[in-house]
Amino acid sequence: MKLGWMSKLGLWGALASVPACHRGGGSSDGGVDGGAHPVPVLTTKVAKRDMPIRLDGLGSVTAYYTVTIHSRVDGELMKVGFIEGQQVNKGDLLAQIDPRPYQIAKEQAEAQLARDKASLVDDKLNLDRDIDLRKQALVAQQVVDDQQALVGQLEGTVKADQAAIDSAQLNLVYARITSPIDGLTGVRQIDPGNIIHATDTTGLVVITALDPIAVLFTLPEDDLPAISEQMENHKLTADAFTRDGRINLGTGEVALVDNQINQTTGTIRIKAIFPNPHRALWPNQFVKTSLLLTTRKGALVIPTVAIQRGPQGTFVYRVKSDSTVEARSCTSGNSHDDQTIIESGLVEGDQVVVDGQYKLHVGSLVASRDIADQKGAIAGSDAGAGSMGGAFGGAQ
Repeated sequence: MKLGWMSKLGLWGALASVPACHRGGGSSDGGVDGGAHPVPVLTTKVAKRDMPIRLDGLGSVTAYYTVTIHSRVDGELMKVGFIEGQQVNKGDLLAQIDPRPYQIAKEQAEAQLARDKASLVDDKLNLDRDIDLRKQALVAQQVVDDQQALVGQLEGTVKADQAAIDSAQLNLVYARITSPIDGLTGVRQIDPGNIIHATDTTGLVVITALDPIAVLFTLPEDDLPAISEQMENHKLTADAFTRDGRINLGTGEVALVDNQINQTTGTIRIKAIFPNPHRALWPNQFVKTSLLLTTRKGALVIPTVAIQRGPQGTFVYRVKSDSTVEARSCTSGNSHDDQTIIESGLVEGDQVVVDGQYKLHVGSLVASRDIADQKGAIAGSDAGAGSMGGAFGGAQ
């Protein structure tokens, strides 16, 4: 049934005359009017622990060695000795170019050498005879000189013949193309049966060495003094992670710090060498890197989430003995794995709030529970749920 506008007006007036309902007592959060209801929060104690000092950056993976295989002689590609994507070792056959033209050239050079050696022997005998005749004044000195020059020319010819043999032998070696490194083959660029030349710009295949492998990453130039100081004392190591930072792909050793700073980006480039037996790192892969500078012994540490920022700087909510909180100013240092070093403002054993800060102000009454107890309770409940699930599963 629809009501007229006069009826609606009467109904609104009746509702307005009913007394408004309100909650008795103070606010339930205990932070508005100072009521007796404490604010539930999670806390933890400031602890001392060994804290790694790390510098995080972005990097890319690059092969330790990359070789593009080219032919050094011309000829028909008769055989390919690898499968694409195959691991090859140094000295393994990759390709065979038709060796017959170079074998023939070698045999021709050997024949020419034999002829020239025979001529050299004959001319040396003639020179000896001319020298004896000259001693008897039976021939002119010019005859001896001419014969000696002829012997010298033939000696040079014999050396040239030997060089031709060596060149032909070298071409025979070049006709059998082998791998210069241990590595992984890529896509084959030329198929058997094609004529290839030493001047071809396209190689036969690219071989990359994947174990070890290199990672190039950058850090701000302001970190260079600390890096240089630590490198003088010990070898630096770096960890590589997937782009989301969840999976550690390996730990490597810093090989060098680039000798130039990139003025455009204000960064310094660093190269680290990683063992890569399981090929977790792949060329041109983007990774997150974490450079370990040193480990700070006995540092005061709290969870990073406990640190708040206000107009006066960083602070934490510290729980006092009367279960109220105060805003304690502090100076924070390096962070790692959700933990932050506290340089000043707190002492070991101080209890700080790590969850529920948004409900607090100075003097709020809190009901605190240690975060370690909270995690233990959650783990216990998960185990209990698993046992119940197993029981139900057995009953089915």
